[in-house]
Amino acid sequence: MTREDELVKRMEQGDPRAAEELIKMFYPDILRYCLWHAPNRSLAEDAVQETFLKAIRYFDRYTHKGKFRSFLYQIAANTCIDMQRKNRNPDISLEESEIDPPYSEPAFEIIHSDLALMQLVEGLPAEQREIVLLRFGQDLTLREIAEVLHLPLRTVQSRLRSALKKLKAELGAPETESVHKKGRITRKEAPHEN
Repeated sequence: MTREDELVKRMEQGDPRAAEELIKMFYPDILRYCLWHAPNRSLAEDAVQETFLKAIRYFDRYTHKGKFRSFLYQIAANTCIDMQRKNRNPDISLEESEIDPPYSEPAFEIIHSDLALMQLVEGLPAEQREIVLLRFGQDLTLREIAEVLHLPLRTVQSRLRSALKKLKAELGAPETESVHKKGRITRKEAPHEN
């Protein structure tokens, strides 16, 4: 039994400390996800709080099958979509929305690499961008992504493959990338001409 399974079971039995532990366990990942979808850190933090409030409020509707993480990402995705609808600001550029957290934040370097990832994928269609962010930014499996986005696994695989081809073409990379069954990228050196 995983730690997640144990905590969900304790929540089902009414243990309020289990909910606190689950929030601590998943808070950094959900915050990171919401930072990608919010125009500023304050709104991202609001979205994270709303995500966990909804997860607790609707916990009685959740049937645990080892997929609590996917359940949280579904709520976070819907919360971020709602937030974007309420706070439309289409003229803001990526530079203007750059998140500059304090140096004391333990994941400072990760957030800056996330910004690089966002800049890399900003030209992709929204459905492909979301899949790339969930796969490589959040390290979700393709099956988890399919659950979060309510898409067939084959559709997720196809969109990821297409997104990676577009990124490769845009970068003009001398290396080739291939996606294995688990969604991992491997790099193979392209043959060099002498």
